[in-house]
Amino acid sequence: MKKLEAYLSFSPEVEQALQNKLPVLALESTIISHGMPYPQNVETALAVEEVVKQEGVVPATMAVLDGKLCIGLSHKQIETLGNLRNVTKVSLRDLPYVVSQRLPGSTTVATTMRMASMAGISVFATGGIGGVHRGAENNMDISADLTEMGQTSVAIVSAGVKSILDIGLTLEYLETLGVPVVTFGQKEFPSFYSSKSKFRSPMQLNDVPSLALLLKSKWEMGLEGAVLIANPVPAAYEIDAQTMEKYIEDALAATGSLNIEGKDVTPFLLKTIAQNTQGESLQANIALIKNNALLGARLAKAFSGLINLDH
Repeated sequence: MKKLEAYLSFSPEVEQALQNKLPVLALESTIISHGMPYPQNVETALAVEEVVKQEGVVPATMAVLDGKLCIGLSHKQIETLGNLRNVTKVSLRDLPYVVSQRLPGSTTVATTMRMASMAGISVFATGGIGGVHRGAENNMDISADLTEMGQTSVAIVSAGVKSILDIGLTLEYLETLGVPVVTFGQKEFPSFYSSKSKFRSPMQLNDVPSLALLLKSKWEMGLEGAVLIANPVPAAYEIDAQTMEKYIEDALAATGSLNIEGKDVTPFLLKTIAQNTQGESLQANIALIKNNALLGARLAKAFSGLINLDH
């Protein structure tokens, strides 16, 4: 454990909250370096943190800086990440390389989950998770987010699976991994930009205390792994699923013609879709991330309350 502690760098606010058993919400940083253009990336990251603070919860935005796993970032560090051009998008396979070479890195869902687990943080909010890519039967492109969810006990609040992915296959894969998938407040599983996907959610819960109790029950029974909580995008920012599908198909065609592969695919698709929707998808992205942070903060507080009652 002492060896692990040498790699962890806590912000003063996060360290104090964890010591005092106060609720903390993990946040990823890929959105800062790869998900949005400057200055919206920095503005959104700070706004998301403010949403969390307003709920009485401490935000822990994560990144890799100067060879350390940073659990909680300062405003200056967020600004630096938002402006740097050569930030590595750090999935789990990249983590030892980026740390050992002291490179700046932003954390994906999988890496943020693992860092949250290392730090003792149980709830994490993001935009959308990675999953099984379209055409995976030919290219085997399956996000490390899924395998990490099968083994790391952190709850993830997201707007579902990114709609650029194969949602049906992703849900099947999560079932295989034994990951509970719960949609908040509706029967249909959401598809990131839209509350609809044509896929029925495996489970539905309608209030935060029920979500917190599900987490407690799962982990107290020794069932390792994540819980995925799908939180539909706010209706005011929702983009029609069929309309968005056309934009996604056009963007996917462009990845083929430009030979864009691997971890570069998702940032390219998000950027292309934002351009083709005249920024409408970017506004939806910002709205759903704030919405997820709000639910995540409330869940972190409720779960913390349940755990502290037992002690």
